[in-house]
Amino acid sequence: MAPVNVYNAALTTKEKIKIRKPVVEKMRRDRINSSIEQLKGLLENEFKTNQSSSKLEKADVLEMAVLYLRGSAHPATVRHSPAPRQSYTEGFTKCLEETLHFLSMHERSKDSQHKLLKHFHQAEWKGDRDQRSPAVQHCPTAIRAPKCAGTSDRKPLWRPW
Repeated sequence: MAPVNVYNAALTTKEKIKIRKPVVEKMRRDRINSSIEQLKGLLENEFKTNQSSSKLEKADVLEMAVLYLRGSAHPATVRHSPAPRQSYTEGFTKCLEETLHFLSMHERSKDSQHKLLKHFHQAEWKGDRDQRSPAVQHCPTAIRAPKCAGTSDRKPLWRPW
């Protein structure tokens, strides 16, 4: 005959919760301790502390994390923001570089590649006629849109929106 757990069947919901609570609490503490240990390892690399890992208390690790996060967030707000044109050019260049990288990995439709690159090229010349982004200058010839060097006789593409 199979063993029967008579004890568990006789427990009320309140008693089950009372038994389960310490187990759940231990799991929660283990998660907290594991995360603090991971944080300690990351922060020791950042601050290059000479203290051994065992000397840092949990509160010290959390304080170091707060200081690091405040320090990393603070320079972004204090830093002198670039001119809007420079910011636009940098963003456009980054977008174009990522697009070129994506297109170079997926060579299924050359026609769509050419259309997309042509669109970027026209958008760049409309946005900033004086300064071309380096990404277009180094555009690979295998995926370069026709007439990659812009001409002034092109008209903007009409769109209904």
